[in-house]
Amino acid sequence: MAASLTAFSATGVLAAGAPSNGPSNEDLLKSASNTEAVLTYGMGPQAQRFSPLTDLNADTVKKLVPVWSFSFGGEKQRGQESQPIVYDGTIYVTGSYSRLYAVDARTGQKKWEYNHRLPDGIMPCCDVVNRGAAIYKDKIYFTTLDARLVALNRETGKVVWNKKLQDYKEGYSNTAAPMIVDGKIITGNSGGEFGVVGMVEARDAETGELVWQRPTIEGNMGTLNGKDSTVTGKTNASWPGDMYKTGGGATWLGGTYDPETKSLFFGTGNPAPWNSHLRPGDNLYTSSTLAINPDNGEIKWHYQTTPHDGWDFDGVNELVSFDLKKDGKVIKAGGKADRNGFFYVIDRSTGKLINATPFVTKITWAKGIDIETGRPIYVDENRPGAPGEGGGDAKGKSVFSAPAFLGAKNWMPMAYNPQTELFYVPANEWGMDIWNEPITYKKGAAYLGAGFTIKPLYDDYIGALRAVDPKTGKIVWEYKNPAPLWGGVLTTAGNLVFTGTPEGFLKAFDAKSGQEVWKFQTGSGVVGSPVTWKMDGEQYVAVVSGWGGAVPLWGGDVAKLVKDINQGGSLWVFKLPKA
Repeated sequence: MAASLTAFSATGVLAAGAPSNGPSNEDLLKSASNTEAVLTYGMGPQAQRFSPLTDLNADTVKKLVPVWSFSFGGEKQRGQESQPIVYDGTIYVTGSYSRLYAVDARTGQKKWEYNHRLPDGIMPCCDVVNRGAAIYKDKIYFTTLDARLVALNRETGKVVWNKKLQDYKEGYSNTAAPMIVDGKIITGNSGGEFGVVGMVEARDAETGELVWQRPTIEGNMGTLNGKDSTVTGKTNASWPGDMYKTGGGATWLGGTYDPETKSLFFGTGNPAPWNSHLRPGDNLYTSSTLAINPDNGEIKWHYQTTPHDGWDFDGVNELVSFDLKKDGKVIKAGGKADRNGFFYVIDRSTGKLINATPFVTKITWAKGIDIETGRPIYVDENRPGAPGEGGGDAKGKSVFSAPAFLGAKNWMPMAYNPQTELFYVPANEWGMDIWNEPITYKKGAAYLGAGFTIKPLYDDYIGALRAVDPKTGKIVWEYKNPAPLWGGVLTTAGNLVFTGTPEGFLKAFDAKSGQEVWKFQTGSGVVGSPVTWKMDGEQYVAVVSGWGGAVPLWGGDVAKLVKDINQGGSLWVFKLPKA
Protein backbone atom coordinates (compact mmCIF):
# COMPACT_ATOMS: atom_id res chain seq x y z
CA MET A 1 0.00 0.00 0.00
CA ALA A 2 1.43 3.38 -0.99
CA ALA A 3 2.42 5.72 1.82
CA SER A 4 0.42 8.88 2.34
CA LEU A 5 1.85 12.10 0.89
CA THR A 6 0.50 14.37 3.58
CA ALA A 7 1.59 14.88 7.16
CA PHE A 8 0.70 16.88 10.25
CA SER A 9 3.18 19.43 11.54
CA ALA A 10 3.89 19.77 15.25
CA THR A 11 0.78 21.95 15.53
CA GLY A 12 -1.40 19.33 13.88
CA VAL A 13 -1.82 21.25 10.60
CA LEU A 14 -1.47 19.32 7.37
CA ALA A 15 1.85 19.93 5.65
CA ALA A 16 1.14 19.22 1.99
CA GLY A 17 3.69 17.31 -0.02
CA ALA A 18 5.72 16.04 2.92
CA PRO A 19 6.06 12.34 3.70
CA SER A 20 3.85 11.33 6.61
CA ASN A 21 6.18 10.30 9.43
CA GLY A 22 3.34 10.26 11.91
CA PRO A 23 2.62 12.11 15.14
CA SER A 24 5.59 13.13 17.28
CA ASN A 25 5.83 13.44 21.06
CA GLU A 26 5.05 17.13 20.67
CA ASP A 27 1.97 16.36 18.58
CA LEU A 28 0.66 14.02 21.27
CA LEU A 29 1.23 16.58 24.03
CA LYS A 30 -0.75 19.16 22.05
CA SER A 31 -3.43 16.75 20.89
CA ALA A 32 -6.20 18.26 23.04
CA SER A 33 -6.13 21.44 20.91
CA ASN A 34 -5.70 19.65 17.57
CA THR A 35 -9.07 19.88 15.83
CA GLU A 36 -7.86 18.12 12.66
CA ALA A 37 -7.18 14.76 14.30
CA VAL A 38 -7.84 12.54 17.33
CA LEU A 39 -4.35 11.45 18.35
CA THR A 40 -4.81 10.09 21.86
CA TYR A 41 -7.21 8.07 23.93
CA GLY A 42 -9.11 10.69 25.91
CA MET A 43 -8.63 13.37 23.20
CA GLY A 44 -5.56 14.74 24.95
CA PRO A 45 -3.12 13.27 27.51
CA GLN A 46 -5.15 14.70 30.41
CA ALA A 47 -8.24 12.91 29.02
CA GLN A 48 -10.73 15.75 29.33
CA ARG A 49 -12.50 14.51 26.18
CA PHE A 50 -13.18 18.13 25.23
CA SER A 51 -13.07 19.47 21.69
CA PRO A 52 -12.64 23.21 20.97
CA LEU A 53 -14.72 22.84 17.78
CA THR A 54 -17.85 25.00 17.59
CA ASP A 55 -19.38 24.28 14.16
CA LEU A 56 -21.62 21.76 15.87
CA ASN A 57 -23.71 23.41 18.55
CA ALA A 58 -27.12 23.09 20.13
CA ASP A 59 -28.72 24.66 17.03
CA THR A 60 -26.70 23.13 14.17
CA VAL A 61 -26.54 19.61 15.64
CA LYS A 62 -30.01 19.04 14.22
CA LYS A 63 -28.30 18.92 10.80
CA LEU A 64 -25.81 16.21 11.87
CA VAL A 65 -26.23 13.25 9.51
CA PRO A 66 -24.63 9.81 9.08
CA VAL A 67 -21.99 9.61 6.35
CA TRP A 68 -21.15 5.92 6.45
CA SER A 69 -21.07 2.86 8.69
CA PHE A 70 -18.32 0.25 8.72
CA SER A 71 -19.08 -3.29 9.94
CA PHE A 72 -16.45 -5.23 11.86
CA GLY A 73 -17.95 -8.32 10.23
CA GLY A 74 -17.92 -11.98 11.14
CA GLU A 75 -19.43 -13.61 14.18
CA LYS A 76 -17.10 -11.81 16.61
CA GLN A 77 -19.71 -9.46 18.01
CA ARG A 78 -19.75 -8.95 21.79
CA GLY A 79 -18.86 -5.66 23.46
CA GLN A 80 -17.35 -2.87 21.36
CA GLU A 81 -15.85 -0.38 23.84
CA SER A 82 -13.31 1.28 21.57
CA GLN A 83 -12.49 4.95 21.04
CA PRO A 84 -11.33 5.71 17.47
CA ILE A 85 -7.99 7.35 16.65
CA VAL A 86 -8.11 9.69 13.61
CA TYR A 87 -5.03 10.79 11.70
CA ASP A 88 -4.30 11.90 8.15
CA GLY A 89 -7.62 10.79 6.72
CA THR A 90 -7.57 7.36 8.42
CA ILE A 91 -9.55 6.07 11.38
CA TYR A 92 -7.90 3.39 13.50
CA VAL A 93 -10.37 1.45 15.62
CA THR A 94 -10.14 -1.73 17.67
CA GLY A 95 -12.81 -4.42 17.88
CA SER A 96 -13.72 -7.30 20.16
CA TYR A 97 -11.45 -10.36 20.17
CA SER A 98 -8.29 -8.22 19.76
CA ARG A 99 -8.84 -6.85 16.25
CA LEU A 100 -7.59 -3.58 14.74
CA TYR A 101 -8.88 -1.83 11.61
CA ALA A 102 -7.66 1.06 9.47
CA VAL A 103 -10.58 2.71 7.65
CA ASP A 104 -10.67 5.59 5.16
CA ALA A 105 -12.26 8.45 7.11
CA ARG A 106 -13.95 9.92 4.03
CA THR A 107 -15.42 6.80 2.46
CA GLY A 108 -15.58 4.08 5.13
CA GLN A 109 -13.51 1.75 2.93
CA LYS A 110 -11.27 -0.64 4.85
CA LYS A 111 -7.56 -0.10 4.25
CA TRP A 112 -6.37 -3.05 6.31
CA GLU A 113 -7.39 -5.35 9.14
CA TYR A 114 -5.32 -7.13 11.78
CA ASN A 115 -6.79 -10.14 13.60
CA HIS A 116 -4.65 -11.15 16.55
CA ARG A 117 -4.42 -14.94 16.83
CA LEU A 118 -5.75 -15.66 20.32
CA PRO A 119 -4.86 -18.95 22.03
CA ASP A 120 -7.37 -21.19 23.71
CA GLY A 121 -7.71 -20.54 27.41
CA ILE A 122 -7.72 -16.75 27.59
CA MET A 123 -9.43 -15.53 30.77
CA PRO A 124 -10.91 -12.05 30.34
CA CYS A 125 -13.18 -11.36 33.30
CA CYS A 126 -15.59 -8.92 31.68
CA ASP A 127 -16.09 -9.64 27.98
CA VAL A 128 -13.66 -9.78 25.06
CA VAL A 129 -13.43 -6.00 24.70
CA ASN A 130 -10.67 -3.65 23.61
CA ARG A 131 -10.84 0.07 24.35
CA GLY A 132 -8.55 1.54 21.74
CA ALA A 133 -5.16 2.04 20.14
CA ALA A 134 -2.24 4.46 20.41
CA ILE A 135 -0.46 6.14 17.50
CA TYR A 136 3.13 7.36 17.40
CA LYS A 137 5.30 8.15 14.38
CA ASP A 138 4.81 5.36 11.82
CA LYS A 139 3.23 2.84 14.21
CA ILE A 140 -0.14 2.01 15.71
CA TYR A 141 -0.21 0.01 18.95
CA PHE A 142 -2.76 -1.99 20.91
CA THR A 143 -2.92 -4.64 23.62
CA THR A 144 -4.55 -8.06 23.39
CA LEU A 145 -6.60 -10.48 25.45
CA ASP A 146 -3.66 -12.87 25.76
CA ALA A 147 -1.63 -10.12 27.47
CA ARG A 148 0.53 -8.98 24.56
CA LEU A 149 1.43 -5.58 23.10
CA VAL A 150 1.48 -5.35 19.32
CA ALA A 151 3.04 -2.63 17.17
CA LEU A 152 1.88 -2.37 13.55
CA ASN A 153 2.95 -0.21 10.65
CA ARG A 154 0.07 2.25 10.46
CA GLU A 155 0.11 2.40 6.65
CA THR A 156 0.19 -1.32 5.91
CA GLY A 157 -0.99 -3.09 9.07
CA LYS A 158 2.13 -5.26 9.06
CA VAL A 159 3.40 -6.38 12.47
CA VAL A 160 6.58 -4.56 13.49
CA TRP A 161 6.93 -6.29 16.85
CA ASN A 162 4.80 -8.33 19.24
CA LYS A 163 5.78 -8.46 22.93
CA LYS A 164 4.53 -10.65 25.75
CA LEU A 165 3.45 -8.52 28.71
CA GLN A 166 2.35 -11.25 31.15
CA ASP A 167 1.27 -14.90 31.16
CA TYR A 168 -2.39 -15.25 30.18
CA LYS A 169 -2.44 -18.74 31.72
CA GLU A 170 -2.13 -17.10 35.15
CA GLY A 171 -5.21 -14.96 34.49
CA TYR A 172 -3.57 -11.88 32.96
CA SER A 173 -5.14 -10.08 30.02
CA ASN A 174 -5.08 -6.57 28.54
CA THR A 175 -7.97 -4.46 27.34
CA ALA A 176 -6.96 -0.80 27.80
CA ALA A 177 -5.67 1.64 25.21
CA PRO A 178 -1.92 2.21 25.58
CA MET A 179 -0.48 5.68 26.11
CA ILE A 180 2.66 7.29 24.63
CA VAL A 181 4.76 9.57 26.86
CA ASP A 182 8.22 10.81 25.86
CA GLY A 183 8.78 7.97 23.40
CA LYS A 184 7.67 5.30 25.86
CA ILE A 185 4.51 3.24 25.50
CA ILE A 186 2.73 2.91 28.84
CA THR A 187 0.35 0.03 29.60
CA GLY A 188 -1.66 -1.36 32.50
CA ASN A 189 -2.86 -4.93 33.00
CA SER A 190 -6.11 -6.80 33.63
CA GLY A 191 -6.90 -9.88 35.70
CA GLY A 192 -7.67 -8.74 39.24
CA GLU A 193 -10.32 -11.44 39.63
CA PHE A 194 -7.62 -14.11 39.20
CA GLY A 195 -5.23 -13.01 41.93
CA VAL A 196 -2.67 -11.43 39.60
CA VAL A 197 -0.40 -8.55 40.62
CA GLY A 198 -1.39 -5.22 39.12
CA MET A 199 1.32 -3.25 37.39
CA VAL A 200 2.19 -0.37 35.10
CA GLU A 201 4.84 -0.87 32.43
CA ALA A 202 6.83 1.45 30.17
CA ARG A 203 8.45 0.15 27.00
CA ASP A 204 10.51 1.77 24.27
CA ALA A 205 7.96 2.67 21.61
CA GLU A 206 10.40 1.89 18.79
CA THR A 207 11.62 -1.51 19.96
CA GLY A 208 9.09 -2.70 22.52
CA GLU A 209 11.84 -3.40 25.05
CA LEU A 210 10.93 -2.96 28.71
CA VAL A 211 12.17 0.26 30.34
CA TRP A 212 10.51 0.01 33.76
CA GLN A 213 7.82 -1.89 35.57
CA ARG A 214 5.95 -0.76 38.67
CA PRO A 215 3.82 -3.31 40.59
CA THR A 216 0.83 -1.71 42.28
CA ILE A 217 0.66 -4.14 45.22
CA GLU A 218 2.76 -3.15 48.21
CA GLY A 219 5.71 -5.49 48.77
CA ASN A 220 6.51 -6.37 45.14
CA MET A 221 9.77 -5.35 43.46
CA GLY A 222 9.86 -2.92 40.56
CA THR A 223 12.37 -2.91 37.71
CA LEU A 224 14.27 -0.23 35.79
CA ASN A 225 16.42 -0.89 32.71
CA GLY A 226 16.49 -4.63 33.31
CA LYS A 227 17.44 -4.48 37.00
CA ASP A 228 15.56 -4.44 40.29
CA SER A 229 14.71 -0.87 41.29
CA THR A 230 12.63 -0.34 44.43
CA VAL A 231 9.98 -2.24 46.34
CA THR A 232 6.48 -0.83 46.00
CA GLY A 233 5.76 0.57 49.47
CA LYS A 234 6.95 -1.68 52.30
CA THR A 235 6.60 -5.45 52.41
CA ASN A 236 3.88 -6.66 54.84
CA ALA A 237 2.97 -3.13 55.90
CA SER A 238 -0.63 -3.52 54.72
CA TRP A 239 -0.79 -7.16 53.56
CA PRO A 240 -0.50 -10.24 55.80
CA GLY A 241 1.98 -13.02 54.99
CA ASP A 242 2.41 -13.80 51.30
CA MET A 243 -0.94 -12.37 50.17
CA TYR A 244 0.81 -9.46 48.44
CA LYS A 245 2.02 -11.99 45.85
CA THR A 246 -1.59 -12.53 44.66
CA GLY A 247 -3.07 -9.20 45.70
CA GLY A 248 -4.91 -8.04 42.58
CA GLY A 249 -4.90 -4.26 42.07
CA ALA A 250 -4.95 -4.53 38.27
CA THR A 251 -4.56 -1.29 36.30
CA TRP A 252 -7.03 -2.48 33.68
CA LEU A 253 -8.39 0.87 32.53
CA GLY A 254 -5.06 2.42 31.58
CA GLY A 255 -3.97 5.87 32.68
CA THR A 256 -3.81 9.57 31.96
CA TYR A 257 -0.81 11.91 31.77
CA ASP A 258 -0.41 15.45 33.05
CA PRO A 259 2.42 17.32 31.29
CA GLU A 260 2.24 20.15 33.87
CA THR A 261 3.25 17.96 36.81
CA LYS A 262 4.91 15.35 34.60
CA SER A 263 2.90 12.60 36.22
CA LEU A 264 1.19 9.46 35.02
CA PHE A 265 -2.07 8.83 36.86
CA PHE A 266 -3.19 5.21 37.10
CA GLY A 267 -6.15 3.86 39.02
CA THR A 268 -5.82 0.45 40.63
CA GLY A 269 -8.40 -2.31 40.92
CA ASN A 270 -9.85 -4.41 43.69
CA PRO A 271 -7.75 -6.40 46.15
CA ALA A 272 -7.82 -10.18 45.79
CA PRO A 273 -9.72 -11.99 47.06
CA TRP A 274 -12.94 -9.99 47.42
CA ASN A 275 -13.41 -11.55 50.87
CA SER A 276 -11.86 -8.78 52.98
CA HIS A 277 -11.77 -10.85 56.18
CA LEU A 278 -8.87 -12.86 54.75
CA ARG A 279 -6.62 -9.80 54.32
CA PRO A 280 -6.71 -7.38 57.28
CA GLY A 281 -5.18 -3.97 56.62
CA ASP A 282 -5.54 -1.22 54.03
CA ASN A 283 -4.17 -3.51 51.30
CA LEU A 284 -2.15 -0.85 49.51
CA TYR A 285 -2.15 0.15 46.71
CA THR A 286 -5.49 -1.35 45.66
CA SER A 287 -8.57 0.77 44.98
CA SER A 288 -6.33 3.81 44.66
CA THR A 289 -4.98 6.46 42.32
CA LEU A 290 -1.19 6.47 41.86
CA ALA A 291 0.91 9.34 40.56
CA ILE A 292 3.91 7.79 38.80
CA ASN A 293 7.11 9.32 37.45
CA PRO A 294 7.14 8.45 33.71
CA ASP A 295 10.95 8.42 33.62
CA ASN A 296 11.58 5.66 36.17
CA GLY A 297 8.24 4.28 37.38
CA GLU A 298 8.57 5.57 40.94
CA ILE A 299 5.35 6.39 42.81
CA LYS A 300 5.13 10.10 43.66
CA TRP A 301 1.96 9.89 45.75
CA HIS A 302 -1.10 7.75 46.22
CA TYR A 303 -4.68 8.33 47.27
CA GLN A 304 -6.73 5.30 48.34
CA THR A 305 -10.46 5.73 47.79
CA THR A 306 -11.55 2.45 49.44
CA PRO A 307 -9.02 1.11 51.98
CA HIS A 308 -9.59 -2.58 52.81
CA ASP A 309 -12.14 -2.85 50.03
CA GLY A 310 -14.79 -5.51 50.64
CA TRP A 311 -17.24 -4.67 47.84
CA ASP A 312 -15.11 -4.81 44.66
CA PHE A 313 -14.99 -1.02 44.37
CA ASP A 314 -12.11 -0.91 41.90
CA GLY A 315 -10.36 2.45 41.94
CA VAL A 316 -9.36 2.20 38.28
CA ASN A 317 -11.52 5.09 37.12
CA GLU A 318 -9.59 7.82 35.35
CA LEU A 319 -8.16 10.89 37.09
CA VAL A 320 -8.88 13.80 34.73
CA SER A 321 -6.59 16.83 35.15
CA PHE A 322 -8.24 20.25 35.24
CA ASP A 323 -7.79 23.73 36.72
CA LEU A 324 -10.02 24.17 39.76
CA LYS A 325 -11.02 27.81 40.15
CA LYS A 326 -12.09 28.26 43.74
CA ASP A 327 -11.90 31.09 46.30
CA GLY A 328 -9.95 33.26 43.88
CA LYS A 329 -7.29 30.62 43.35
CA VAL A 330 -6.46 28.21 40.53
CA ILE A 331 -5.47 24.76 41.78
CA LYS A 332 -3.93 22.05 39.62
CA ALA A 333 -6.56 19.46 40.40
CA GLY A 334 -7.80 16.09 39.23
CA GLY A 335 -11.36 14.81 39.16
CA LYS A 336 -12.33 11.17 39.70
CA ALA A 337 -15.79 9.59 39.76
CA ASP A 338 -15.09 6.43 41.74
CA ARG A 339 -16.93 3.13 41.59
CA ASN A 340 -17.70 3.55 45.29
CA GLY A 341 -20.14 6.41 44.57
CA PHE A 342 -18.07 9.46 45.53
CA PHE A 343 -16.73 12.16 43.20
CA TYR A 344 -13.23 13.11 44.34
CA VAL A 345 -11.34 16.33 43.68
CA ILE A 346 -7.64 15.87 44.43
CA ASP A 347 -4.63 18.19 44.25
CA ARG A 348 -2.79 16.47 41.43
CA SER A 349 0.60 17.83 42.55
CA THR A 350 0.42 16.35 46.04
CA GLY A 351 -2.42 13.81 46.15
CA LYS A 352 -4.18 15.75 48.93
CA LEU A 353 -7.96 15.46 48.96
CA ILE A 354 -9.80 18.71 48.27
CA ASN A 355 -13.39 17.46 48.25
CA ALA A 356 -15.45 14.27 47.98
CA THR A 357 -19.21 14.21 47.37
CA PRO A 358 -21.76 11.56 46.29
CA PHE A 359 -22.76 11.51 42.60
CA VAL A 360 -25.37 8.75 43.05
CA THR A 361 -28.47 8.77 45.22
CA LYS A 362 -27.67 5.86 47.53
CA ILE A 363 -24.41 4.89 49.27
CA THR A 364 -24.68 2.32 52.06
CA TRP A 365 -21.09 1.31 52.81
CA ALA A 366 -19.90 4.74 54.07
CA LYS A 367 -21.48 7.81 55.67
CA GLY A 368 -19.07 10.09 53.83
CA ILE A 369 -15.39 10.92 53.38
CA ASP A 370 -13.36 12.59 56.12
CA ILE A 371 -11.79 15.56 54.34
CA GLU A 372 -8.94 15.86 56.84
CA THR A 373 -7.79 12.24 56.69
CA GLY A 374 -9.15 11.44 53.23
CA ARG A 375 -10.55 8.16 54.56
CA PRO A 376 -14.11 6.83 54.32
CA ILE A 377 -16.37 6.92 57.35
CA TYR A 378 -17.41 3.27 57.18
CA VAL A 379 -20.79 1.79 57.99
CA ASP A 380 -19.35 -1.32 59.63
CA GLU A 381 -22.57 -3.32 59.51
CA ASN A 382 -22.66 -2.98 55.71
CA ARG A 383 -19.47 -5.00 55.24
CA PRO A 384 -20.26 -8.58 54.11
CA GLY A 385 -19.73 -11.03 56.97
CA ALA A 386 -16.90 -13.52 57.32
CA PRO A 387 -17.54 -17.10 56.15
CA GLY A 388 -17.85 -19.74 58.80
CA GLU A 389 -19.35 -17.48 61.46
CA GLY A 390 -22.40 -19.78 61.41
CA GLY A 391 -20.14 -22.83 61.64
CA GLY A 392 -18.11 -24.86 59.15
CA ASP A 393 -17.85 -23.51 55.63
CA ALA A 394 -21.09 -21.54 55.78
CA LYS A 395 -21.14 -18.37 53.77
CA GLY A 396 -20.90 -15.11 55.65
CA LYS A 397 -23.75 -12.76 56.42
CA SER A 398 -25.26 -11.24 53.27
CA VAL A 399 -25.78 -7.47 53.12
CA PHE A 400 -27.50 -5.21 50.62
CA SER A 401 -24.95 -2.69 49.41
CA ALA A 402 -25.16 0.31 47.12
CA PRO A 403 -23.57 1.00 44.74
CA ALA A 404 -23.28 -2.48 43.24
CA PHE A 405 -19.79 -3.76 42.47
CA LEU A 406 -20.24 -2.76 38.81
CA GLY A 407 -19.98 0.71 40.23
CA ALA A 408 -21.61 4.10 40.45
CA LYS A 409 -19.33 4.62 37.44
CA ASN A 410 -17.47 1.76 35.85
CA TRP A 411 -14.90 1.96 33.02
CA MET A 412 -16.87 4.42 30.85
CA PRO A 413 -14.88 7.66 30.66
CA MET A 414 -16.37 10.97 31.74
CA ALA A 415 -15.65 14.35 30.12
CA TYR A 416 -14.70 17.81 31.44
CA ASN A 417 -15.68 21.06 29.73
CA PRO A 418 -13.40 23.99 30.75
CA GLN A 419 -16.01 26.47 29.49
CA THR A 420 -18.91 25.23 31.59
CA GLU A 421 -16.46 24.05 34.28
CA LEU A 422 -18.53 20.89 34.67
CA PHE A 423 -17.77 17.18 34.57
CA TYR A 424 -20.19 14.98 32.65
CA VAL A 425 -20.37 11.64 34.44
CA PRO A 426 -22.09 8.46 33.17
CA ALA A 427 -23.49 7.01 36.39
CA ASN A 428 -25.61 3.98 37.33
CA GLU A 429 -28.08 3.47 40.17
CA TRP A 430 -27.99 -0.11 41.39
CA GLY A 431 -27.27 -2.15 44.49
CA MET A 432 -26.38 -5.75 45.29
CA ASP A 433 -26.85 -8.54 47.73
CA ILE A 434 -23.28 -9.60 48.52
CA TRP A 435 -21.83 -12.27 50.80
CA ASN A 436 -18.42 -13.83 51.40
CA GLU A 437 -17.48 -17.45 50.84
CA PRO A 438 -14.41 -19.59 51.65
CA ILE A 439 -11.68 -19.36 49.00
CA THR A 440 -8.06 -20.39 48.48
CA TYR A 441 -5.75 -19.17 45.74
CA LYS A 442 -5.15 -21.39 42.71
CA LYS A 443 -3.09 -20.08 39.81
CA GLY A 444 -5.26 -19.26 36.81
CA ALA A 445 -8.57 -19.73 38.68
CA ALA A 446 -11.08 -17.10 39.78
CA TYR A 447 -10.13 -15.70 43.19
CA LEU A 448 -13.23 -13.99 44.57
CA GLY A 449 -14.49 -15.59 47.76
CA ALA A 450 -17.80 -13.78 47.34
CA GLY A 451 -21.23 -14.16 45.81
CA PHE A 452 -23.59 -11.44 44.65
CA THR A 453 -26.78 -10.49 42.87
CA ILE A 454 -27.14 -7.04 41.31
CA LYS A 455 -30.50 -5.29 41.49
CA PRO A 456 -31.77 -1.95 40.14
CA LEU A 457 -32.66 0.67 42.75
CA TYR A 458 -35.49 2.29 40.80
CA ASP A 459 -38.20 1.13 38.43
CA ASP A 460 -37.90 3.97 35.91
CA TYR A 461 -34.12 4.24 35.34
CA ILE A 462 -30.70 2.77 36.02
CA GLY A 463 -28.34 4.98 34.01
CA ALA A 464 -27.93 8.70 34.66
CA LEU A 465 -25.71 11.17 32.79
CA ARG A 466 -24.93 13.82 35.40
CA ALA A 467 -23.29 17.23 35.14
CA VAL A 468 -21.18 17.64 38.29
CA ASP A 469 -19.73 20.93 39.53
CA PRO A 470 -16.32 19.99 40.98
CA LYS A 471 -16.22 23.16 43.11
CA THR A 472 -19.25 22.11 45.15
CA GLY A 473 -20.10 18.56 44.17
CA LYS A 474 -23.55 19.78 43.14
CA ILE A 475 -25.33 17.91 40.34
CA VAL A 476 -26.34 20.69 37.93
CA TRP A 477 -28.47 18.53 35.63
CA GLU A 478 -29.12 14.90 34.85
CA TYR A 479 -30.50 12.73 32.08
CA LYS A 480 -32.06 9.45 33.22
CA ASN A 481 -31.87 6.34 31.02
CA PRO A 482 -33.85 3.09 31.46
CA ALA A 483 -30.83 0.80 30.86
CA PRO A 484 -27.37 1.21 32.43
CA LEU A 485 -25.07 3.75 30.78
CA TRP A 486 -21.89 1.96 29.70
CA GLY A 487 -20.36 4.26 27.06
CA GLY A 488 -17.93 7.18 27.15
CA VAL A 489 -18.71 10.89 27.00
CA LEU A 490 -17.56 13.70 24.69
CA THR A 491 -18.07 17.43 25.27
CA THR A 492 -17.36 20.39 22.97
CA ALA A 493 -16.95 24.16 22.88
CA GLY A 494 -20.18 24.12 20.89
CA ASN A 495 -21.99 23.59 24.22
CA LEU A 496 -22.66 19.92 23.51
CA VAL A 497 -22.31 16.61 25.36
CA PHE A 498 -22.43 13.31 23.42
CA THR A 499 -22.89 9.81 24.81
CA GLY A 500 -24.45 6.51 23.73
CA THR A 501 -27.07 4.25 25.28
CA PRO A 502 -27.57 0.46 25.34
CA GLU A 503 -30.84 1.03 23.52
CA GLY A 504 -28.72 1.93 20.47
CA PHE A 505 -28.82 5.71 20.45
CA LEU A 506 -26.00 8.18 20.11
CA LYS A 507 -27.38 11.28 21.85
CA ALA A 508 -26.38 14.93 22.14
CA PHE A 509 -27.31 17.21 25.02
CA ASP A 510 -27.03 20.93 25.73
CA ALA A 511 -23.96 21.12 27.99
CA LYS A 512 -25.44 23.84 30.22
CA SER A 513 -29.05 22.72 30.54
CA GLY A 514 -28.98 18.98 29.84
CA GLN A 515 -31.72 19.26 27.22
CA GLU A 516 -31.57 16.47 24.65
CA VAL A 517 -31.01 18.11 21.25
CA TRP A 518 -30.24 15.21 18.86
CA LYS A 519 -30.21 11.42 18.66
CA PHE A 520 -29.54 8.67 16.14
CA GLN A 521 -30.30 4.95 16.29
CA THR A 522 -27.20 2.86 15.45
CA GLY A 523 -28.85 -0.57 15.56
CA SER A 524 -26.99 -1.95 18.58
CA GLY A 525 -26.10 -0.77 22.06
CA VAL A 526 -23.47 1.98 22.19
CA VAL A 527 -20.78 1.27 24.79
CA GLY A 528 -17.91 2.99 22.95
CA SER A 529 -16.55 6.53 23.32
CA PRO A 530 -17.47 9.22 20.74
CA VAL A 531 -14.91 11.58 19.21
CA THR A 532 -15.04 14.62 16.93
CA TRP A 533 -12.67 16.33 14.48
CA LYS A 534 -12.70 18.59 11.42
CA MET A 535 -11.89 17.35 7.91
CA ASP A 536 -12.30 19.12 4.56
CA GLY A 537 -13.95 22.05 6.34
CA GLU A 538 -16.67 19.91 7.97
CA GLN A 539 -17.02 18.72 11.56
CA TYR A 540 -17.27 14.95 12.01
CA VAL A 541 -18.36 12.73 14.90
CA ALA A 542 -17.57 9.01 15.18
CA VAL A 543 -18.65 6.30 17.61
CA VAL A 544 -18.46 2.52 17.80
CA SER A 545 -21.72 0.60 18.24
CA GLY A 546 -21.95 -2.94 19.64
CA TRP A 547 -23.65 -4.06 22.86
CA GLY A 548 -21.69 -6.05 25.42
CA GLY A 549 -19.23 -5.54 28.25
CA ALA A 550 -19.66 -6.56 31.87
CA VAL A 551 -23.39 -5.88 32.32
CA PRO A 552 -24.73 -8.89 30.34
CA LEU A 553 -22.16 -11.16 32.02
CA TRP A 554 -22.24 -9.97 35.64
CA GLY A 555 -25.42 -7.90 35.91
CA GLY A 556 -27.70 -10.32 37.78
CA ASP A 557 -31.27 -9.03 37.74
CA VAL A 558 -30.12 -6.08 35.60
CA ALA A 559 -28.73 -8.47 32.96
CA LYS A 560 -32.20 -9.99 32.65
CA LEU A 561 -33.64 -6.53 31.93
CA VAL A 562 -31.27 -5.94 28.98
CA LYS A 563 -31.05 -9.49 27.60
CA ASP A 564 -32.93 -8.61 24.39
CA ILE A 565 -30.57 -5.84 23.23
CA ASN A 566 -29.05 -6.76 19.85
CA GLN A 567 -25.34 -7.31 19.60
CA GLY A 568 -23.34 -5.69 16.81
CA GLY A 569 -20.00 -4.36 15.70
CA SER A 570 -19.92 -1.19 13.62
CA LEU A 571 -18.16 2.14 13.35
CA TRP A 572 -20.58 5.00 12.65
CA VAL A 573 -19.37 8.32 11.24
CA PHE A 574 -21.48 11.50 11.09
CA LYS A 575 -20.80 15.00 9.83
CA LEU A 576 -22.24 18.49 9.79
CA PRO A 577 -22.37 19.39 6.08
CA LYS A 578 -21.01 22.76 4.98
CA ALA A 579 -24.36 23.75 3.51
